[in-house]
Amino acid sequence: MIANDRELSVTLDRIGRFQEQVAHVRQVESSPTNYHAAVSGFLAEIDRMELEVREYLSFHPGALVANA
Repeated sequence: MIANDRELSVTLDRIGRFQEQVAHVRQVESSPTNYHAAVSGFLAEIDRMELEVREYLSFHPGALVANA
């Protein structure tokens, strides 16, 4: 779980890098089957990280401090 704004920034950067990797594979892989096999892990990790970002952003910073 993301605990602070620094971790949020790192996670957002990581999501961006994974998205760039998927976009690159999409351009260079000619086989739909190979494409899916190559990117399915990246897409699952992007989904997991985006869920963490949404959970973190759903709380006001004051609520995070109060619960710490």
